[in-house]
Amino acid sequence: MNEWTVDVSEQDFEQAVVQRSHQVPVVIDFWAPWCGPCRALGPTLEKLAEEQQGKFILAKINVDENPMLAQAFQIQSIPAVKAVRNGALAGEFLGAQPEPNVRRFIEQLLPSEAEALAQEAQRLEEAGKAQGAESLYRAALAKEANQPLALLGLARVLVQRGEENDAQTLLTRIPNTSPEHPAAQQFLAQLRLKQTGASAGDEQKYRDRLAADPNDIDTRFELSQVLAAVGRYEEALTELLAIVKKDRKFRDDGARKGMLEIFEVVGARSDLAEHYRSELAKVLFS
Repeated sequence: MNEWTVDVSEQDFEQAVVQRSHQVPVVIDFWAPWCGPCRALGPTLEKLAEEQQGKFILAKINVDENPMLAQAFQIQSIPAVKAVRNGALAGEFLGAQPEPNVRRFIEQLLPSEAEALAQEAQRLEEAGKAQGAESLYRAALAKEANQPLALLGLARVLVQRGEENDAQTLLTRIPNTSPEHPAAQQFLAQLRLKQTGASAGDEQKYRDRLAADPNDIDTRFELSQVLAAVGRYEEALTELLAIVKKDRKFRDDGARKGMLEIFEVVGARSDLAEHYRSELAKVLFS
């Protein structure tokens, strides 16, 4: 066994497999000591793990000692191999396969050259080295024009220096089948809110107008945009919901659309979004 091959149990599965798979692919080998084919396949997997020097992790799970994991993965015969990337199942095969077959299976899991560049760029970005990160993100995109991790990362770098329009263009190129797509949509919604909102200094002006005329929904809408632009989403949702209650057709359904935009930013399944989605439904379908 080598440093890239680990024994995994029910106690450390979440950290050793699920969390680790967000960094590198994790190949799970379900086996048992009494299984002859397992003894044939295991050394092949370990050999490939050593060859790849950490580009993937081999997690060995003894089904006799970890029956709940075997049940969770619906293991009916062994050896069974499952691959996990970004917390999701990315491939599998059953039985002791010849080494060339196993090698092809592993190669399909490994990041492309562009993805590897993007991953290194992300590490530089997280270390505060924005210039180096940008260079690597651009190098990744030169090799693969729509590499999702590179598009998302370069967009973050551009926003930091105020190039928001270019960042939005990059975000719209991220494939909707990629794991980065939800984060890209959230980021886009955030940028749109920021661009449509007035400056934070206008808040008091709008509040003074509302104090003088609580029925001024144009001012209430402008206030909601200011609040959303500075990240005060719950307050913004409160104002937008009040507009929907008063005039559902205001600004071509702008208040409802504004609420949906905020749901994207805070997360469609967040408690805040769930609460205001329920409140919105009561108004729309009452």
